[in-house]
Amino acid sequence: MLVAKHSDAKLHGLTVIRQEAEGLIQLADQLDDGFSDAVAQIIDTQGRVIVSGMGKSGHVGRKIAATLSATGSPAFFVHPAEASHGDLGLLKPVDTMLILSNSGATSELRPLIAYAKSIKTPIIGIASDADSLLMREADFRITLPKIPEACPERIAPTTSTTMMLAVGDALAIAAMRERGISRAELMQWHPGGSIGWRMLPVDSMLRRTGPLPLVTRSTGMRDVVIEMTSTGKGVAGVVDDDGNLIGIITDGDLRRSFDRMLFATAGEIMTVSPKTVPSGTRIEEALTLMSQAKITVIFVMRADDPRKPAGVIHIHDIAAI
Repeated sequence: MLVAKHSDAKLHGLTVIRQEAEGLIQLADQLDDGFSDAVAQIIDTQGRVIVSGMGKSGHVGRKIAATLSATGSPAFFVHPAEASHGDLGLLKPVDTMLILSNSGATSELRPLIAYAKSIKTPIIGIASDADSLLMREADFRITLPKIPEACPERIAPTTSTTMMLAVGDALAIAAMRERGISRAELMQWHPGGSIGWRMLPVDSMLRRTGPLPLVTRSTGMRDVVIEMTSTGKGVAGVVDDDGNLIGIITDGDLRRSFDRMLFATAGEIMTVSPKTVPSGTRIEEALTLMSQAKITVIFVMRADDPRKPAGVIHIHDIAAI
């Protein structure tokens, strides 16, 4: 068995990527009102967008259905072979069919197309042959450029499926923009992983063991430094006699006041009116505030008394998760 040279493998890979990129460029150049009409139909759909395709087109269709649902256009995938064995019952006139087929003549799609037409379910067709069965029967048509597959034998679906995937993403995002879907809505639909984690309240990050790094206005700087290192956050909050947060001392404050460290007190060094977030603030919002204010640490204030600190979080705490 011969092993390809690294240089040959890289050349083959670049050829594939460049050919698929050329397909995307031509696709963008020929996108017409058919695309806009398809987006309008997706937005007007009262039911669900039912995506279907056979073979590699079907694999792409599953991803497109997931992307549509994740961006505000409820959708799911149905396999054309399963559809002709009973799953056609899921299709309703209030739905929209989105069918993918490079040739537009895939035989397994015929029963699905025929049934959709019989109950007057609108069909969005995506194919490269404008005169194919799918495109003749479709109510909305998005024609793919006739670009050779990147496979050296021009058989394995590669360039065509890349273009289909791009069209699916374009439909989903265009519909999302037209609907005015907000970032908050998107994050609510992604409760798992890092996206979902950012939706959690900052309270979930607060340490429940040990006291907060707090000092009073009259605390000497030696004791302030000790307090700052006690939690590893590099910060100390300054509170008044009632426990209300009135200032903050960070590593930056220490550096700027180094020549006064031996005789200064916390009240003389602190930054007054520090940035804080109330209990219940989402991690995403706290991160945005820290980024905009160019700070690395922030106090979380108590829900029952917003003048008193409940905890402190560092930007490294967020980045580490």
